[in-house]
Amino acid sequence: MIKSSATHSVNAVEYALHADDRPDGRLFEVGLFTQRLRDLAGAHEDDDSDEVLYVLSGSGCARIGGAEHALQPGVALFVPAGTRWSADGDVRAVSVLVHDPEPSPGPAVVDCNAVERGTATAGRQFVLAATPEVGCNSVTQFIGLIPPGRAPDHFHRYDEVIYVLEGEGYLEIGGEQAPLRAGSCVHLPRTLVHCLANTGDAEMRVLGVFRPAGSPAEAYYPDGTAAVVPDN
Repeated sequence: MIKSSATHSVNAVEYALHADDRPDGRLFEVGLFTQRLRDLAGAHEDDDSDEVLYVLSGSGCARIGGAEHALQPGVALFVPAGTRWSADGDVRAVSVLVHDPEPSPGPAVVDCNAVERGTATAGRQFVLAATPEVGCNSVTQFIGLIPPGRAPDHFHRYDEVIYVLEGEGYLEIGGEQAPLRAGSCVHLPRTLVHCLANTGDAEMRVLGVFRPAGSPAEAYYPDGTAAVVPDN
């Protein structure tokens, strides 16, 4: 049976921060990921890391692999290591660099506004963005849709970084809470027992990137039993 990480003497604040506190745009830097906010105008290339991005604001055009792609809020991009690309406009995005990536066949662009929702536990849903199905073999990027309320404590078998797009709530770990709002960021190491709660009246939307790639619906309760996904 899969075992969870011990949560005694763990402070939830250690795993959460807010973008306002990082004026340079650099958010979580952990072994697998570098999470940051960035403006996309200009030329780009990273020889060592894949990059997954999600457009927060603005509009423009990306040129990747000889193709042009319109950029607007809700568009996700996957750019493999060593790919030269450029963008124009006033686009601002959440970027996650994926270090030591798996080989991939090429870049991908996904309009998350046009993707159907999948179902996870406790009434939660998700929208898939950059995934192995579109050539992003190292990670899964997704939008999590969290209804008001608190889900049971659980853990995952992957490492994850999260950016809160809309809503308010808290991260709870070991009975300790850290407040969350739009612009908050969370790092969840694999097997760490936690909960994201939505304390607002409307749906909370979060952007997640996790490795190894898989399904956002996969979760385990603290005793190691698999959480059950409800029938649609």
